[in-house]
Amino acid sequence: MNKILSKEYFSERVVKLVVDAPLIARSRRPGHFVIVIPDAHGERIPLTIADADKEKGTITLVVQAVGPSTMTICSMNPGDFLHDVVGPLGQATRIERRGTVVCSGGGVGVAPLLPIVRAMKEAGNRVVSVLAARTRDLIILEEEVAKWSDEVIIMTDDGSYGQKGLVTQGIEQVIQRESVDEVVTIGPAIMMKFVAELTRRYGIPTTCSLNTIMVDGTGMCGACRITVDGKMRFVCVDGPEFDAHKVDFDEMLMRLKGYN
Repeated sequence: MNKILSKEYFSERVVKLVVDAPLIARSRRPGHFVIVIPDAHGERIPLTIADADKEKGTITLVVQAVGPSTMTICSMNPGDFLHDVVGPLGQATRIERRGTVVCSGGGVGVAPLLPIVRAMKEAGNRVVSVLAARTRDLIILEEEVAKWSDEVIIMTDDGSYGQKGLVTQGIEQVIQRESVDEVVTIGPAIMMKFVAELTRRYGIPTTCSLNTIMVDGTGMCGACRITVDGKMRFVCVDGPEFDAHKVDFDEMLMRLKGYN
C-alpha cells in the first residue's frame, strides 16, 4: 500500500497527489506510467507519472475524476493509502538533443508532458511549450512547465487566458517564425490528430502519447490496441508514445467511443 503525502486541487475534478513510492521514484523515466488501484474493490487505473523525487521517494500523479475509481482516488486525502501502485510501466520517452522542440499539452495531458519538457531541456534543446484548455481554470502546471521552457504559449478556447484559439494555432505560430525540429503532443485524441495533421504538412517529426486508451496496462486485455504504420500495437507495452504521423487516429477515436 502506498501513502498519499499531499493533495492539491487544480480544479473541482482534477487533483495532484504526491504518493510515497520509493522504488518507482528511483527507476521512473519520462513517459513511464503506473497502475493505481484505490481500494480492494477498485479498478486498475493507468496514470502517467507527472514527477518524481528520488531523494524523498515520492511520485506525483494528476488524476481527473471521471468514473467511480478515479472519483474514489480524488476523494482521498493525505494520510490515506492507495491499495496498489505498480510500475514504472511502458516505454520511456526517447530524449535526444534535436534543436528546437515544441511540447504541446491539452488539459490534464500537461501532467505527463511535464517530465518530457524537463528532460528535453536538460538534453540541451530549446523548448517552447504550448499549453491549451477550454478555459483558464483548466490550465494546469503552468509554473512547473515554465521552469523548464524557454517560452510558454497559452491557448484557451474561450480566450479567458493567454490567446483565444486551439493548440494547433499556438504550434503553427512557432513553426512560422522559427525552425522546429520536433513536436511532442499529449492530450485528447482529437487534439493529437490535428496536431499530427498540422506537423505532417510541415514535415516535422512528431511524437504523441496515447495513454488515454489504456485499461489493463499490461498487455493482457487488448483494449488499447491501435494501428501504427499498418500494424497492430498495444499502447501499454509498445508505447504509450508513437510516431504521430503513423497512428490511425480515426480508428482510435472510433474505438474510444466504446468507453462512453
